[in-house]
Amino acid sequence: MQVGLVLGSAVSTVRHPSWAGRKMIVVQLLMADGRTPEGEPLVALDTVGAGRGDRVIVSSDGRSTRELVADPTSPIRYSVLGICDS
Repeated sequence: MQVGLVLGSAVSTVRHPSWAGRKMIVVQLLMADGRTPEGEPLVALDTVGAGRGDRVIVSSDGRSTRELVADPTSPIRYSVLGICDS
């Protein structure tokens, strides 16, 4: 798990069927200092209703994320598990 910053939502005209009706957000992972970006932004499944500017806890466990969408063939990997308190 890692802390990230929500940059916005992801919009797509074509999605994998397992993503239908689900909110996808763009997250910038942060280094241990909580401020420095780490790598490129990624797309994650939003399970908690996070919004732009929220600091979130992101899981990179694709297996558990595929269980959330109930599709073992889903190409999804990242999911938001919680919103960090200030």
